Amino acid sequence: MGGPLPLGEPAPPDGALPDDVTIDGRTDFGVYLHVPFCTVRCGYCDFNTYTATELRGARREDYARTLVREVSLARRALADRGPLRPASTVFFGGGTPTLLPASDLALMLESVADAFGIADSAEVTVEANPDTVDDVVAIRLARAGVTRMSIGMQSAVPAVLATLDRTHDPDNVRTAVAAARAAGLQVSIDLIYGAPGESLDDWRRSLDAAVSLEPDHVSAYALIVEDGTQLARRIRRGELPAPDDDVQADMYELADAALGGAGFEWYEVSNWARDDAHRSRHNLAYWTGQDWWGFGPGAHSHVGGLRWWNVKHPAAYAQRLAGAESPAAGRERPDAAAAELERVLLRSRIREGLAVADLQPRGRHAVAALVADGLIDGAAAIRGRVVLTRRGRLLADAVVRALTD
Repeated sequence: MGGPLPLGEPAPPDGALPDDVTIDGRTDFGVYLHVPFCTVRCGYCDFNTYTATELRGARREDYARTLVREVSLARRALADRGPLRPASTVFFGGGTPTLLPASDLALMLESVADAFGIADSAEVTVEANPDTVDDVVAIRLARAGVTRMSIGMQSAVPAVLATLDRTHDPDNVRTAVAAARAAGLQVSIDLIYGAPGESLDDWRRSLDAAVSLEPDHVSAYALIVEDGTQLARRIRRGELPAPDDDVQADMYELADAALGGAGFEWYEVSNWARDDAHRSRHNLAYWTGQDWWGFGPGAHSHVGGLRWWNVKHPAAYAQRLAGAESPAAGRERPDAAAAELERVLLRSRIREGLAVADLQPRGRHAVAALVADGLIDGAAAIRGRVVLTRRGRLLADAVVRALTD
C-alpha cells in the first residue's frame, strides 16, 4: 500500500486551484489513471495497490464509475482557467489495470475524452500483467483508443520471478506481446534487475528473452528494497541477501550494451527505445516538467507548478467522490530551491540533458570536473549541454549533487 503521503497544506473540498496558479496553454497536458488492484502483492512492491482482502468496503466493480466522478471535478476546476487542453498522453498505471474489464478502462478513457478531449496523435498506454492479456482484451483496448501496452515481464528466469513474488507464467509474456501486436499496439517490456540471488547469467537470459520479443521500448529498473515491504522483512531476517550495488552496476552496463547492440537507444537512465517515435511521451512529460492530472487513490498531480495528491485507500477515495468532494488529501508549491533541484535531477536523466547556461553558477563551475571524471560527456559539454555518460548514469545522484550543492 506504499509509504505515507506528504504533509503539505489542506486541499479544498471542491478541488479548486488557487487563484494565483497560472496555466500555460502551450504546455502539454497528460492524464494518469491509477488502477490500484492486484491479484497478489509482490514482495518488493511499495506502490499504492490493494488485493481483494485489503479493499475493506471498496468494490472493484464500482471503480471505473467512481473515477469518472473525479474526472468531472477536474474539468470544472480547469474550465475556470481558460480553454481546456486536450490530453496529449494518457497512462493507465497500477496496480494491474488489466484486472478490470476492458469496458471499464474504455469508460475511463471516454470520460477523459469527454472532459478534455484527446489529441489526435495522443499516446495512450495501458500497463498489463502478462496473464491478463489475450487477443480479445488487446483488440477491445485498441478499439477504445489505447495505442501502447507496457507488459510487466520483470524477468525470464522462474527463480528470479519467485524471489520477487511474481506469479505470472513467463510463457505468457510472448502470448501477450503477440496479442498486442495483432491489435496494432506498440509494445514496451518492463524488466527488474538485481533481485537477491540473481546472477549476471540470469540477467543476460532475461535481456535476450526481451530482445527476442522485438518490442518497441524496454524499461529496466534496478530493484530497490523499500521499507515496509515483505522483501525488506525477509532480508532483515537473513532469509535473502541484500542486493549488491556493484552487481547491479554490472547488470546496468550489460543491459545498456545488449540493448544498444539490438538497436535500442537509451533516452532516459532506465529506458531504451527503438527510435524517438517510440519513447514514452507520458514519462517524458514528467521528466521535463509538463502538466498532468493524476486520477485515482494516491495519484499525484502537477499543474502550473502546484502539486497535490489524493487520499490513498480506495474506500476513502470512493467516499469522498460519493459526496461530490475532491479526493485531494493535500497540496504544495515547491519553493525556488526545491524546484531547481528537481529540474536538474529530472532533466539530467534524459539523453538531451540540460543546458549548462541554465545551471546556477556553482553548477556551471562543477561541469569541468565532472567531464574530467568521465561522468558528463565532454563533446556535449562543449556544445553547452550536460549529458550523462554511461558511467554518469550509474552515478546520476552524485552528478546532481555536484551540480546543485
